[in-house]
Amino acid sequence: MEKTVLGHFAFFRLTEAFWALPPAQRRAQAAAWWERISQAAARAYLYQVFPSRVEADLLVWSAEPVETAETPARFFERFGRAVHGCRTLVQPVLTLWGFTRPSIYAAGRSPQEIDPFEEDRRPYLIVYPFVKTTDWYLMSKDARQGMMNEHIRVGKQYPAIRQWLLYAFGLQDQEFVVVYETEDLVLFSDLVQALRGTEARRYTLRDTPIFTALYRPPEAALDLLG
Repeated sequence: MEKTVLGHFAFFRLTEAFWALPPAQRRAQAAAWWERISQAAARAYLYQVFPSRVEADLLVWSAEPVETAETPARFFERFGRAVHGCRTLVQPVLTLWGFTRPSIYAAGRSPQEIDPFEEDRRPYLIVYPFVKTTDWYLMSKDARQGMMNEHIRVGKQYPAIRQWLLYAFGLQDQEFVVVYETEDLVLFSDLVQALRGTEARRYTLRDTPIFTALYRPPEAALDLLG
């Protein structure tokens, strides 16, 4: 059985106080912030959000294997402490998080599934919350399975695009956090348009806000802030 993973996506805004600092101090403060926050989880990645959206400048993706019931609490404590020391300069604006679990619609692990502990990251990351309608859950499993088979079939036509699904029932406002990695945003937009034409789309209640972020090795990201 695959180990459960806690996936956490935290969006941050660089404050006016940060931008008022001289360039060398900006880079030093950002480097110290990243040093602390990257130690909060087993794996952490840094992304540039602005200018794809204006609410946030940076995204931190953290992944932590869930060993015991205390694992989430320990991660939240470490992450919170790392963030609190720098709130006047780097301000959190949103978090999306959840846990992995085996799919009830597909057997085994898909070759397109994202491995959060793999070193190789794709250039683009797309993250959004997702909520199904009540009618979806009141249908029979067989009825839902038929629509999901169509959904899966469309996704397999885009093998270069990787995905990851986190479950957040009762934990945040959404039921899922949907995550994609791609090297080609135009191709990804084609995939989403194709999925809009599937039957399961009738049962989507909400799938916004959508965040598109650019992967940045820490040194490259810090160079942008200096």
